[in-house]
Formats: sequence, structure tokens, C-alpha cells
Amino acid sequence: MKKIIFIGVVALLLTGCKESFLDLTPPTNLSSATFFQTEDQFRQAVNAAYTPLRELTNVGVYDDEMRSDNTFFTIYQANRGLEKSREAFPQFAIDATVSSIPNAPGSRWNASYRGIAYVNTIIDRLAANTSLSTDVKNSILGEAYFLRAYYYFGLVTHFGGVPLQLKEVANPEESFQARNTPAEVYAQIKTDVKSAIDLLPTVTTFPQSGRATKGAAKMLLAYALMSGESRDYAAAEKELVDITKMNYALLADYAKVFDPANKNHQESIFDVQYMADRVSGQQSDFAWQFMPKMTNPTFLMGFDGGRMNIFSGWNVPTDEMVASYEKGDVRLPASIAVVEGVISGVEDFTADFIGSPVNYTPKAGKTYRYMIRKYFHPPYDIAFNTPDNFPVYRYSGVLLLLAECLVQQNKAGAALPYLNQVRRRAGLPEATTATLDIVSNEMRHELAFENHRWQDLIRIGKAIEVATAKGNQLKAQYGWILPSAFNVTPQKLLDPIPFREVQINSKLVQNPGY
Repeated sequence: MKKIIFIGVVALLLTGCKESFLDLTPPTNLSSATFFQTEDQFRQAVNAAYTPLRELTNVGVYDDEMRSDNTFFTIYQANRGLEKSREAFPQFAIDATVSSIPNAPGSRWNASYRGIAYVNTIIDRLAANTSLSTDVKNSILGEAYFLRAYYYFGLVTHFGGVPLQLKEVANPEESFQARNTPAEVYAQIKTDVKSAIDLLPTVTTFPQSGRATKGAAKMLLAYALMSGESRDYAAAEKELVDITKMNYALLADYAKVFDPANKNHQESIFDVQYMADRVSGQQSDFAWQFMPKMTNPTFLMGFDGGRMNIFSGWNVPTDEMVASYEKGDVRLPASIAVVEGVISGVEDFTADFIGSPVNYTPKAGKTYRYMIRKYFHPPYDIAFNTPDNFPVYRYSGVLLLLAECLVQQNKAGAALPYLNQVRRRAGLPEATTATLDIVSNEMRHELAFENHRWQDLIRIGKAIEVATAKGNQLKAQYGWILPSAFNVTPQKLLDPIPFREVQINSKLVQNPGY
């Protein structure tokens, strides 16, 4: 097991690129006994520990965005079989035996524990190292503790209690553990992230490096304090107020927040990093996933890319989402585009126009599709190769989470200044009162398509109500919705433990309802 984990680390190191902190030199003649010696080697290992964030971003599209009321997906009946395995999860129709399909619970489980394994190796090898200075060790440890806390937070919020693995695995038997309780996992998250806060730097200049910082760690701690069974809103408030005293600020132009030419800016607290080039494999492809199913992808992308009516049409803004924006909200045209065209045959959509959904009415004889605009920045010169980062924590999210935290403590008046900072930037009139529903609605539009909405709904106790209403609307709209879809019970607020994991580890107990 040790050898397998080490090979995984080295394999990731060999995918290095040259932007920001992802500047890696491919190692040669390495073994698990000789690699962890120098500062450069440890920093390369930390860089590798960030890479599961990319897979988790893709998983989040399915389980944190498409299960919410923000988005859904479209189908193309002629080749539906190629994609049908992915359809069950956003419809709450998944069972444990298929939980290892792409972008389902198995992907989250595997990516998270892969990142945890990398971090555990780094922490244990640092403890045994006698040549590095304390300052260097602490710098590396700060990032490692943050990442382990982040990966466990994603696990506990999606699965409940999970096995806590905190040491480098020396033999296969050590990896077969029973589930810890959610309370134990949350306690470990808080321990790790508090260690990270003590060790990580505060951002002083922008653009920043893309690494974890004190601000990112405080944001993660605030989320942990506001989640689970035992919540401490007063403690979360303190962490969030601390962030407001750092060097972050809202950008004046909402659309510029997502501009790939403006990465790691003053509003960015933590982003998953990507870059577009021809060789590194560090690119994103959100624009390709989120474009409509269409006969002429070249119209939007400049390339066909083999995506004609396949592996696109995911994360499509719902009609209700588009209609929910307030009049004059500048976030609507910055977040969503409308693509207009014609239907030929039964379902072939050919586009000839893309524009803003504000006051949109289709032309005579035309139909339309919505798509996410945030991650669409043409022109592109390589298929499936885009430079867009994916935001994890933004300063506007800090302001709104702080407003939520204050409302939960019956301090609605104190929440208003934070809420209204965000509304002013959106071009909206100031709110005169702050309730949980008002703050949640503001979060929905401010953080749209950033993989927050489903967990936000769970946190405030609205997930079942909202998902059931969405399901009723979609069943009335589409005839192809699965018969078992959208039976959203409290048990469905947790994902099934991946079937393969339960098969190979007899100590794992499946979540109820699966």
C-alpha cells in the first residue's frame, strides 16, 4: 500500500506545469525512501496534494449544483445510452450499487482519500525530517493541514461519518477502518484547520499564488462551525469578521471576478487552479461540459471537438433559476447566456445566436437553450482546453455567510451592512431587512454555479422542500424523468458509501436508505 500511494504521488508530480505554484520539475530515479528529503521535494508533494481538487470540482457539478434548484441537464435520445449512467444522481435516483460511476459518490470518496493519503505522507515524513528548518516545515504543514481539513469536510457533509485516516498507510490492513462518527470527523477538521490558521500566511499582495492562506482556512473553519449537529455561530462570526479585516475586497465589476485574464484577484480567497496549454493536462473544460447539446458546437467554441450532442448539456440553468433574478441584477447576464437556434428532425438543435437572457424573447420560428456564462470566455484555440479557474471561496461569500451567521443569532440588523455590500455591487437596491430566506436567496444568485447551493440548502434546512418542488416542476415539464426521481427523504441528504468500498471493507456500514 505504501508503494502504491507513493507511486500515485510521483505520477501526479510528473504532470507538472509552469503557472503560479504549479511549477514542478519531473523527478527521476526516485523511491519512497529517498524522495522526501529536500524542501523542493516536499513542496512538489504538496502541489500534488492539491490536484484532487480538480476532480472534486467536477463531482460538485453533479452533487452540489445539479441536485439544487439552480441547474439540471438535457438529454439527446438518439445516444442517451452513452450518458444515462450519469443521469440518476442529479435526480436523487441513485442506489449504492451504481455509486461508483463517474462524477458520483465514488469519485468524491476516491479523490478525497487520495488527497488525504498524500497529505498524511507529507506530515509523517516532515516529522521524521531533521534537515529542514522549522520555518520551512511550518510553511508546508500549514497547507497540508488545510487540505486534509478541506477533504474531510467534503466527506463528512456528503457521507456523514467516515473513517479518519491520519497516518501514512504502511500496509493494506491499516486502510480498512470503520467509520468514525460525524462529531469525531468535525472535531478533527477543526483541529487541522486551526493548526493551518496558525501556520498559513495572510495575503498581502495580488494576484496571489493560488495556495491556501490564512483567509481560506478561516473560511473553512467558519463553514465547519456552521455545519453538522453541533453549531457555534458566535465562533463562526469571529472567524468571518477576521477575514473582513484582511486585504480582500469586492471587485467593482461582477463579470471580472471570473475573467481568466484576471485570476487570483482581490476577491478571490481560494480557487481551484487551471491553465490552458497543449501539453500539461492542467486545463479546465467547463465551457464544453456546460454548452447546450447542439449539432454545431463550432458556432460557440470554434471547434467541433466530437461533442455534437454528447457529453455536453450538463449543469443547465433551470427556467426557474433564470426567472428568479431581480430586475436590474447585473449578475444575470454575467452568469447565464441564452443560445438561440432551430430544431430539425426530432431533437437536433442548431444554434445561430448567443446573447443575454435579460428581457429575452425568442424570434419567430426559433427556440433557445440556457447555458452558464461564467466559465465561457472564447475564443478558444484547442478543444476541451480552457484556462478558467473554479472559485471555492470568494470575499462576497464571506460577507453573505457572515450575514447568515448573524441572522442565525437573531442579529438581523447587524447582518444588513454585509448583505447590502453584495447587493450594491449587483446593481440592486439595499435590503431593509435580513431573514434566512433573504440571505439564502442572495447567496443563490451571488454564488450561482460555484457548487455551493445544495450544501447551503442543507445547512439552512431547506433542501428537501426545494428539491421536491424542483422535481415536481421537472416531472411536469419532461416525460423522460426517472419514475423513482426526486423522492427526497432525509436519508437522501447523505450519499451512499461507494459500493466497492463496502465490498472490500467489511467494517464499513452503508448509510440508511441505500
